[in-house]
Amino acid sequence: MKLENVPTIRDLLDVAPAKHDDRTFIKYIRDGKVEEKKFSQVRSDGLAICRKLRHQLPERTHIAIISKSTYEYIACMAGIIVGGHVAVPIDPDSTAEEAAAIINDSDATAILYGAEFSDRIDAVKALCPKISFEMVITYSEEFEKIYEEYSETSPYAALSDFKMDPEACALIIYTSGTTGDKKGVMLSSEALVSNLIFEPYDPIVIRVDVILSVLPLHHIFCFICGFIGPLNVGNCVCLNGEMRDLFKNMLLFKPDQIRVVPMIAQAILGRIRAVQAKNPQLSSKEAAAQVTGGNLDLMLSGGAHLDPALCKAFEEYGILLRQGYGMSEASGKVTLPDPDCPADSAGRIMSTVNARIKGGEVQLDTPGLMLGYYKRPEETAEVITEDGWLRTGDIGRIDENGLLYITGRLKNLIILSNGENVSPEGIENKYKENKLVTEVLVYSEKDVIVAEVYPDAEYAEAAKITDIKSILEDITDKLNETALPSHRVEKLIIRDVPFEKTSTGKIKRISDSSRGDA
Repeated sequence: MKLENVPTIRDLLDVAPAKHDDRTFIKYIRDGKVEEKKFSQVRSDGLAICRKLRHQLPERTHIAIISKSTYEYIACMAGIIVGGHVAVPIDPDSTAEEAAAIINDSDATAILYGAEFSDRIDAVKALCPKISFEMVITYSEEFEKIYEEYSETSPYAALSDFKMDPEACALIIYTSGTTGDKKGVMLSSEALVSNLIFEPYDPIVIRVDVILSVLPLHHIFCFICGFIGPLNVGNCVCLNGEMRDLFKNMLLFKPDQIRVVPMIAQAILGRIRAVQAKNPQLSSKEAAAQVTGGNLDLMLSGGAHLDPALCKAFEEYGILLRQGYGMSEASGKVTLPDPDCPADSAGRIMSTVNARIKGGEVQLDTPGLMLGYYKRPEETAEVITEDGWLRTGDIGRIDENGLLYITGRLKNLIILSNGENVSPEGIENKYKENKLVTEVLVYSEKDVIVAEVYPDAEYAEAAKITDIKSILEDITDKLNETALPSHRVEKLIIRDVPFEKTSTGKIKRISDSSRGDA
């Protein structure tokens, strides 16, 4: 699907100051104080970085960018993309080997990095001999000089008079992958922007709010919803910084919206309930205000399955928690959750997106469709149908109201020797309805269904549960009573440690073949 007259990211930057009355766009904490940048300042600083890079890298270049979510990161991402280069975001917590693998695979020859990555940069350069340009992008007097040296009144001003090709690759973002197989998703400026131009189509959650940006900007969900979307809509985005500062920053910034993954929502709920327990005289909304700042009424979740019970729990506190759906290959967003969406849905399909179910799989015709996987034409062909639809790999259904329901992943589907197909996610979600279960993974072993559970020891202690094993066995027996014969859990394993996870909080699944017979 193509949309007509889609602006580029440069267009959004150019019109934002006037469109949004040059309000504050970005807030963040530096040296214990709140700093603010208006839309015009973000534009000015982004274009200065654009000129700096085009001066030193005149040819189109793939540029790796490795940093925490800082203002400098935002300015540099804008500068890379509007200057016609290709940004390759990398998790700043990556090891040197992990970062080098992405840099080499993406053919990046330049690297911008935060000071927190300095301890690995020499190792990365040793592993990536093609790197010819590097720049530290942490705040410093030296970095700040770029904005003045490459300002619109400088001798380099004309370098930003660059007309973006909206259909050219602007971003190569590597999918986290629950199997560890990372692929570079190529996204154009047109794709990045087209499924964020809500106003003519979807006045569902278009609110000029204060948003606390919690998730890392190197993920497509956060980059789209924490930068490009607000740039278009006019939100004020507050950068959380370190996850350990979440609760402090909620009280400081008093956000209206937060985008989360389920485990963050669970942590917020736990903190509110703790305040409520210590202060029984407070109303539910008063207890929530002491944790969230008092304005929070909308949390949008993505990245992993959201328990409907968690959504229900937040209703008591006047907070709407709903799940959206998207993927890197579709430039992030596919659905928008709204107050009328049931808690077990994955949101309402955006009117700019066509969706269908084929062979049980959700398939998409979206203006945000990727250009393909970088240097992987065969794997690209596997996920794009002959008629141009994206195969999501998700099993689901769409109801008559355009609501999407996801029930599992095709690649996780368990196929037993009798030909029965079992979606492990369906069983896992039933386990998660019990408060004793923190994490669970379901898989097949020797043709039987196994559930591996990591229990919540703190909950067990609070609930005075002394025999966790017996309780989990009882939960399993009750689930088996109503399950199809092929879906019954025949083996229960109780873990002492959490599962290994991806950077988005998803449990890393291991194929049956790699498990062996243990």
